[in-house]
Amino acid sequence: MLVLSRKLGERILIGDKISVTVVKIGHGGVRIGVEAPPELAVVREELAEELKRAEQALISERPGSMLE
Repeated sequence: MLVLSRKLGERILIGDKISVTVVKIGHGGVRIGVEAPPELAVVREELAEELKRAEQALISERPGSMLE
């Protein structure tokens, strides 16, 4: 993992198409902005995990599912 220090308003570039900007620094958290191409999904980790669990639950509920 690469760990970088940034100040308010500074950016981190990921390749040519993604930038991460420090938008706000507050008590107990940092607000960041992500600019990325529309075809690239950008989601919080906890939301991605929740979506994965919901998808797995739907698959396991299907009749004839291999997970039964």
